[in-house]
Amino acid sequence: MLDANLKTQLQAYLEKVTRPIEIVASVDDSAKSQEMLELLKELTTLSGKITLDTRGDDARKPSFALGTPGQMIHLRFAGIPMGHEFTSLVLALLQVGGHPSKASAELVEQIKGLQGSFKFETYFSLSCQNCPDVVQALNLMAVLNPNVEHVAIDGALFQAEVEQRQVLSVPSVFLNGEPFAQGRMDLEQIVARLDTGAAAREADKLKAKAPFDVLVVGGGPAGAAAAIYAARKGIRTGVAAERFGGQVLDTMAIENFISVPETEGPKLAAALQQHVQAYDVDIMNLQRAEKLVPAGADGLIEVRFANGATLKSKTVVVATGARWRQMNVPGENEYRNKGVAYCPHCDGPLFKGKRVAVIGGGNSGVEAAIDLAGIVSHVTLLEFDGQLRADAVLQRKLFSLPNVTVITSAQTTEVTGDGQKVNGLVYKDRKSGETRRVELEGIFVQIGLLPNSEWLKDTVKLSPRGEIEIDARGQTSVPGVFAAGDVTTVPYKQIVIAMGEGSKAALSAFDHLIRSSAPAQSKAA
Repeated sequence: MLDANLKTQLQAYLEKVTRPIEIVASVDDSAKSQEMLELLKELTTLSGKITLDTRGDDARKPSFALGTPGQMIHLRFAGIPMGHEFTSLVLALLQVGGHPSKASAELVEQIKGLQGSFKFETYFSLSCQNCPDVVQALNLMAVLNPNVEHVAIDGALFQAEVEQRQVLSVPSVFLNGEPFAQGRMDLEQIVARLDTGAAAREADKLKAKAPFDVLVVGGGPAGAAAAIYAARKGIRTGVAAERFGGQVLDTMAIENFISVPETEGPKLAAALQQHVQAYDVDIMNLQRAEKLVPAGADGLIEVRFANGATLKSKTVVVATGARWRQMNVPGENEYRNKGVAYCPHCDGPLFKGKRVAVIGGGNSGVEAAIDLAGIVSHVTLLEFDGQLRADAVLQRKLFSLPNVTVITSAQTTEVTGDGQKVNGLVYKDRKSGETRRVELEGIFVQIGLLPNSEWLKDTVKLSPRGEIEIDARGQTSVPGVFAAGDVTTVPYKQIVIAMGEGSKAALSAFDHLIRSSAPAQSKAA
């Protein structure tokens, strides 16, 4: 299953293992069990520290547990962790084998100190770029704390479970048999939810920080660029982000980032964070801004956060980005993650053989329809306008697919369901005025972005669309407050543009600092 190059790389990684790794496989006569065994046998050839026992009796087949003698580790993969999850397998092998993780010493101690019984089950899909973060975080917790158990389950392989538990979005995490979370979460976020006192302790730490010269609020491409440009000036720089990487974390293929022919969102986000960390920047993650207070008599701008923390700074660069726009129709919120989804790459495999709709005829919507057409039985694409807005090359591909129906001039008015999951949608034909219904099992919404600016509406001037109004230098209506990226009025929401805008905002903030601190010149006599 593994090619020669991959084997060579993996063998080099496994040289870091310091203690034996025991793999216990639970299999049956299925083809998938044989495929999993082939993978596990190849692993044993790459390191003398790995042994394989095929006499496991777990109810989920195929599956395998990883452990080491003398350690209570409850870590299992149900399925074959290839695709995006192959990295999760490699990390699990290394960590079970004694190689330390990159998590901070403080976070490791926090995990080891968790009390109680935590039995986690995570449903993932091999095409989901958000799932590995969750799987890897819970795997590490299972290695560090014997009170934590984790099973990572390929939803496409265990369809009966998926149907029974009505899992219609990945990653879906269950804790002790009850729903715990859906969507991307990193290690810090999971631990924060389990350690209820963590938020208050973190808030106290932030309050004690000295004022910054530049405080960047937001950790996407614009925020990262602003932080780097500010730090290079040698001034005190901080980044407070709800999640470092921002919306890039939810992006699959990136093919228009100049000089990089192709990459994936999570890879780019990791590179952004690594670049920022190369400078003297104070990164404060899991911080959701709630209020901005303009500078008072002390000349400091204050930013208040949801956990009660406050930070002060001489200047602020707002780079809070945007989020997927919702349809705002009856039934959408009720059936979110129960058939209404926003990430076709993540959740598409859960709708294999079913009927779905894609809302939106721009590039994102058409790309989603093309991808889904290879998985589901039928795709209905609905576009509000009288024609699609996607690039011509994408439209040609879309119209060549036999299992896609395109409906233009269609205004979605309602999502319907049976109380548990989606069973259809209602739309109005904008030409005839007629109301029609489409029966289906899933709806993927791809209708653009909504700026994350609500927390500024009483402080900073916003456009009618909720975007922060800025001038050519990135200056907002509040002195000392600059903004950059998708949250602003700058047209064309692109990663490369956001980076340039973030850099410009940081340079403008630095210029503001110089001008505001320069001594006043006396008038000539």
